[in-house]
Amino acid sequence: MQRLRLFLPLIAFAVLALLLWRGLSLDPNHMPSALEDRPFPQFTARTLAGDAVSREDLLGAVALVNVWATWCPSCAAEHAYLNELARTGVTIFGLNYKDDSAAARRWIETRGDPYRLNIVDDSGRLGIDLGVTGAPETYLIDAAGIVRLRYQGPLDARVWREQFEPLIARLGAGATP
Repeated sequence: MQRLRLFLPLIAFAVLALLLWRGLSLDPNHMPSALEDRPFPQFTARTLAGDAVSREDLLGAVALVNVWATWCPSCAAEHAYLNELARTGVTIFGLNYKDDSAAARRWIETRGDPYRLNIVDDSGRLGIDLGVTGAPETYLIDAAGIVRLRYQGPLDARVWREQFEPLIARLGAGATP
């Protein structure tokens, strides 16, 4: 028993080192959503243009829902790529999260508008229902409105190619950019 006590610190260190190594090998931008493989939450809101919008307006095609805000520097970094995706035919809905609507409209006018429509979530209520932890986040929904993927962080060509394109192909969405 005395010998075992001598090795307890070494065993504890080995266990902690293994846990740390496992944690460091995970992709910090992939945080699974509790909504994956579940329906996008029901909601009613307004768009930046002032029109009424609900969950039903997002249905009918595979699409992205991009959570963004003018106060988010990473959103600025990904915006040009979102414009590029939209030009190639990817359907993108915006969710303007906890932001000033006038500032958001100026942002879109200045930087381009990749969004089919832009949902105003100034209170953050829809963000809470989605499990948003910050901006940017991008959700892939299928034609029936089922959340298939959540990606936290700026969307770029590498992330698109590695995570979104294979899933879109499996969903049968046809050609992707």
